[in-house]
Amino acid sequence: MPDTDPVTPEVIAPPPALYLGTLAAGLVLGVIQPLPVFSAPVLLRGLGILILAVGAIVIRWAFVTMQRTRANVARGDRPAALVVRGPFRFSRNPVYVGMTALYLGGAFLANSVWMLFLLVPLLVIMHWGVIVREERFLERQFGDAYLLYKSVTPRWL
Repeated sequence: MPDTDPVTPEVIAPPPALYLGTLAAGLVLGVIQPLPVFSAPVLLRGLGILILAVGAIVIRWAFVTMQRTRANVARGDRPAALVVRGPFRFSRNPVYVGMTALYLGGAFLANSVWMLFLLVPLLVIMHWGVIVREERFLERQFGDAYLLYKSVTPRWL
């Protein structure tokens, strides 16, 4: 009997595309109808840079951890290992936490209310179209080990 389990979680779109598409939509809306968060955005820009840096560090840490674990996740193959070390001790989705930080930092740098508003539907799409599907896939792939990990590690932070 052939293996009918999908090799990937069959998410609705690659998460980087979802984040970049939403970012672009926010930028376009900001050009059409500017809605700044603050009229004097100096502190907001500093905060944006800080949040961008934290997001980049978290993403890098997660990818280095996955590479060291030889999980094959970045290549799109069926994951060879359940990664529970590094930033995965604090979040089941540290890459998405990092991407959200990059997005938020970008919204602050752009001083864009539109980008902040669009973050809410983006996170809803990420939840239902990506994360829930990935979690079902990982439960099939790793069984009780993933269920235990899921019970002790938060989804976001």
